[in-house]
Amino acid sequence: MIPVKALAVTGFGETGLVALFTPALGPMEALVRVRAVALCTLEQRVFRGVVKVPLPFVGGHEVAGEVIALGEEAHISGFKPGDRVAVRLLYNCGACPACRRGQSNLCDHARHKPVREGLLPGPGGLMDQVIVPANMLFGMSDRLGFDEASLTEPLACCVHSVNRAQISLGEDVVVIGGGVMGQFHVMLARLRGARVLLSEPMETRRRLACGHGADRAVDPAGGDPVAAIREWSGGQGAGVVFNTTPEAGAFAQAVLMAGKGGRVIQYSSLHPDVPTAISPQHVHTNEVTITGSVSPVVEDFATANRLLNHGLIGCRHLISDVFPFEEGQKAFEAAIKPGAMRVIITSG
Repeated sequence: MIPVKALAVTGFGETGLVALFTPALGPMEALVRVRAVALCTLEQRVFRGVVKVPLPFVGGHEVAGEVIALGEEAHISGFKPGDRVAVRLLYNCGACPACRRGQSNLCDHARHKPVREGLLPGPGGLMDQVIVPANMLFGMSDRLGFDEASLTEPLACCVHSVNRAQISLGEDVVVIGGGVMGQFHVMLARLRGARVLLSEPMETRRRLACGHGADRAVDPAGGDPVAAIREWSGGQGAGVVFNTTPEAGAFAQAVLMAGKGGRVIQYSSLHPDVPTAISPQHVHTNEVTITGSVSPVVEDFATANRLLNHGLIGCRHLISDVFPFEEGQKAFEAAIKPGAMRVIITSG
């Protein structure tokens, strides 16, 4: 058995360190020393009690670390002890209808179950070491810090979203929400050759976006954001609108921001799910397409890995705080503060 130390959410607003044991490596598995974990919205919602899961819960699915050991057949992955890696911790069964039609991100089976004997519910990245299939490892460039590489997974989520939007060169794109995911959408849309506007009430986030790809940023609280988008686009409306906020009202606005043939991507989840009224006539008359985006497939993760490794997308400016593993409680408290970007927990 391999001893591991986990940082678990143990109750509403509470975390604690837990000692666990898990079986030895399988032949195609890798043991990874966790160096950095980014606290995603999932972990924050569990900590706040918004998302109900069995407790204790070991979150952490935005992970980077260092290979310690490999199973006897895992050498075919090309990795060796000492390699620096981003780790994909989104497990899928491979057998359900969604997985078998190439939509592994829509796998029918819950991801909040322990994936190995002896572990607690949750993705499990918030441990001092993790055991994963070797094909879940992606090599890191030496130019990246572990904290930056831990953002491979959220970037992959946004890659999936932007790919679904099929942005054309020169198209007008609106991103609603300037958090980490909104900022990644801004940068990716710009990389796709779009003209980009961010709608975000916080001035600091508007400035951040304008320094990293946004052509313009507007405050939706300072006027009619739909009218602002119409004016910016010469009366045409946007070709693509991403709603990266958990606000149902913003989704309704996103539909009205879309122009003829526009696409609306509902990126964020809502907790609780609040129904909202949209304009069927606007959708009908303008042939607006509405779709969602949830989680990346492995190809999206590989793309995000390349974007970071080659410096095509930067993420240092999206990290607001870094805490050691032993100060996990402080890290969670910092992550849920208004205006926080990604908070990173480091180990080793």
